[in-house]
Amino acid sequence: MVHIRNNQGTCSVRTLVELNDDHTIARVEVLGGCNGNLKGISQLLVGMKAEDAIQRMSGTTCGRKPTSCPDQIAKALEEALSEM
Repeated sequence: MVHIRNNQGTCSVRTLVELNDDHTIARVEVLGGCNGNLKGISQLLVGMKAEDAIQRMSGTTCGRKPTSCPDQIAKALEEALSEM
């Protein structure tokens, strides 16, 4: 299943996550933000259980911001899991 989240509080504007039925991450795409870093993070997440990725990235901040692109990915994954 595919879920799209409009990010809040980050340079990136949108996150797309695709989950398999077993909760493994099939794909992550982030629009905007630090392109190379987000592509790398997205590749590392493929095959990982969404719950594990959420635990690792949730609450990550960026500078003085209370959130970050990884935190927004975690939020997108949480939303996707709640829709399954």
